[in-house]
Amino acid sequence: MKKYIVIALIFVPFFAFGQKTWTLQQCVDTALSNNRNVKQQALNKQTKAIAYEQARQNLLPNLNASANQNWNFGRSLGVNNVYQSSNSAQSSFGLSSNLTLFDGLKMKYNIDARKADMYASDSDLEKIKQDIILNVATVYLQILMNKELFQIATEQLGLTKTKIEQRKALVGSGKMAEGEIYELLAQESKEEFSRIQAENNLKLSLLDLAQILELKHFENLDIEIPTNLLESELQLLSTDKVYENALTHRPEIKGAEFRLKSSEINVKASKSDFYPSLSLGAQMGTGYYKLSNVTNNSFSKQLSDNMSNTIGFSLQIPIFNKFEVRNRVRTAQIGVQSNKLDIENAKLELRKTIQQAYYNAISAKSRWDAAQKSEISSREAYRFANQKFEAGRATTYELYQAKNNLTQVLSEQTQAKYEYIFRIKILELMK
Repeated sequence: MKKYIVIALIFVPFFAFGQKTWTLQQCVDTALSNNRNVKQQALNKQTKAIAYEQARQNLLPNLNASANQNWNFGRSLGVNNVYQSSNSAQSSFGLSSNLTLFDGLKMKYNIDARKADMYASDSDLEKIKQDIILNVATVYLQILMNKELFQIATEQLGLTKTKIEQRKALVGSGKMAEGEIYELLAQESKEEFSRIQAENNLKLSLLDLAQILELKHFENLDIEIPTNLLESELQLLSTDKVYENALTHRPEIKGAEFRLKSSEINVKASKSDFYPSLSLGAQMGTGYYKLSNVTNNSFSKQLSDNMSNTIGFSLQIPIFNKFEVRNRVRTAQIGVQSNKLDIENAKLELRKTIQQAYYNAISAKSRWDAAQKSEISSREAYRFANQKFEAGRATTYELYQAKNNLTQVLSEQTQAKYEYIFRIKILELMK
């Protein structure tokens, strides 16, 4: 678990807590604390731990006390062992204990199986936590990307507004016809629409984060913008290396392996019912008998005189049980085959996730590099178009065609950059 918190901290190692802004670590901690799936799985883990504890305690002998009180009206057994017309009352008290000496090692197998179930439950809890951390990191990066896209849209709109103000001054001084400003106003409306759309995307991504954190009040929710997002070198790990390391520590693989181990032990536990079972039992009892119309010994004397102790062995040998044991063994063996398939499916899904993250990272890196190169030429093209426009040698359409191309390149560059970072972080999580 610590490893994945460290991955989260790669984004934001140190930040002062703001009143309305959240760091990635704060988001992760809150999501893990509030998530109902985490709480539910934690309860399931406790249940498995109790089952394991009970399996161990089944090795202990039991001890039970009993007390009975009976009344007989009409005819009762007398002191001479002959029934007579008389009422009687009888009290009996006892202690009994039983200890299993041999049961075909069934209790031992049950302990091992419940222990494997407990570890599998622990792995399931870890898997849920890792999924939540990944979901939070994904939305966090989405917000960062939308913030940058919103900033780009705002800056481009600001440039157009500045250009409009300059043209209005020229129109006011009579140096430019009023009709030439209409194309600029149309461009302003288009860029205002893009800015509103970018702002809405940002709000929706913040809403996604609030829902993951299960916050009741999130109107002013915002996140810290990390200053070192790209300071550390992003290393693209090979799929084979990541997959080999993932097989040794990924919780979904561990959980499937523990469930396989439990099912294999259950086969042995089922086969133990073919063997005889031997138990040791001990009993201690006494009683009080009262017959009407007869002088009876005192209660304490009878309890002392009637005291009896018994100890003995009980051997049970299975001969025919309607094939119940055999069918339980066969069912347990099917469970083993099913769990083996679960492991293969978990490994297949793991490899698929790693390969997809790897090739998506390569694609995003290529698009990011291309966009960075395109940004240089697009900025130069816009600068040249702006100079021509100012000199009266280019139309408004030509100017904003170059400006729109630059805006598109900046947006593509931002999207490719954050996708590449996200895919790299997935590979690091899988490592």
